[in-house]
Amino acid sequence: MTRTIYAELGVRPVINAAGTLTRLGGAIMPPEVVEAMARAAEHCVRIEELQARAGELIAEATGAESGYVTCGAAAGLLLSTAACVAGLDIGKMERLPDTSGMKNEVIIQRPHRNSYDHAVRAVGVKVVEVGWMGSPTPHPVQAWEIEAAINERTAAIYWPVMEAAEGKTVGLEGTVAVAHKRGVPVIVDASAALPPTTNLRAFVAAGADLVAFSGGKALRGPQASGLLAGRRDLIQSVALQHQDMDVHPATWSLRAQLLEAGLLPGPPLQGIGRSLKVGKEEIVGLLTALRLFVARDEAAEQAMWLAQVHTLVETMLTVPGVQADIEANAQGIPLARVTWDESALGIQGSELVNALADGDPPIGVGGDGAGGTITINPFSLAPGQAEVVAHRLRELLQR
Repeated sequence: MTRTIYAELGVRPVINAAGTLTRLGGAIMPPEVVEAMARAAEHCVRIEELQARAGELIAEATGAESGYVTCGAAAGLLLSTAACVAGLDIGKMERLPDTSGMKNEVIIQRPHRNSYDHAVRAVGVKVVEVGWMGSPTPHPVQAWEIEAAINERTAAIYWPVMEAAEGKTVGLEGTVAVAHKRGVPVIVDASAALPPTTNLRAFVAAGADLVAFSGGKALRGPQASGLLAGRRDLIQSVALQHQDMDVHPATWSLRAQLLEAGLLPGPPLQGIGRSLKVGKEEIVGLLTALRLFVARDEAAEQAMWLAQVHTLVETMLTVPGVQADIEANAQGIPLARVTWDESALGIQGSELVNALADGDPPIGVGGDGAGGTITINPFSLAPGQAEVVAHRLRELLQR
């Protein structure tokens, strides 16, 4: 067996049966993506030119006016918020995250609150929650509640794709209708909204002004990558607040487009997104991954996943006291759900999860084992790994 780079470093590779979790390294990149990144590393290139071309290709895939490659979906949310706050005002760009005197409020429906909106708050904005979820009778958020919260300080409305919030919030089209009526942009967090492939276009088609996708999840691109799709003017603001701006006005490659055209008085300084650098390798890798994702055979992919989870389920059903079945997650990926009686089998859920993670090879699964339940997601499993996971699970649960 070929010795892995991780073995050389003294780090153990993990069998990822949890999906595309960042803490487990996300998805495995296809060989074509790895090769494209290696080829990109062989040359230098103007990043603004490469990003401009990336924007055209992302626009073709998403139906948006433009696009941009970021170093992850969270970076895309931060840059999107910064663009909505500062626009093309380089004075405002320079002051962020000090947003005093600017549009510095972002509206979020209360059921949409999650830890990832820290990326939005990092720009220096105030989150304005709408919707009554308390007692005695919590009710779904109403469109009028969003509109009532909009004022002259509203920079954007943040709308994350969250299965748990469905039926409790105003849908995207309804949110867009209210927002655009008042001239407010809508930012969509679609980091984990793929598959299906149709979602690449769905949020833009619904009127979202900026949509952030993860590049290292279903797209199988570089883990430190993401893409933004949306309005051309907002993407331009993203670029100006993200790229290296150690430039001279007289020799800036964008001087004719932005300075001589009178759009800017001069190049902006290093923006709030400068620490979120994305390299030429990640840009090329993500564009390659995007092309492969759009062209892939979805039916064959589903069949492969089903075969893997069937292997898990059939093996688990041979263990007394264990139940196993197949369900689909929000992205339509089939999962194997394994449940057991913790008292009868003498192993708590957290013990099982830890035993899998500490074993040889380490195995990551979905959930923390609460109530004697875990899930197996086949997305990041290599051929033959479903059998390894099944064998190890049976071994532990029969112990």
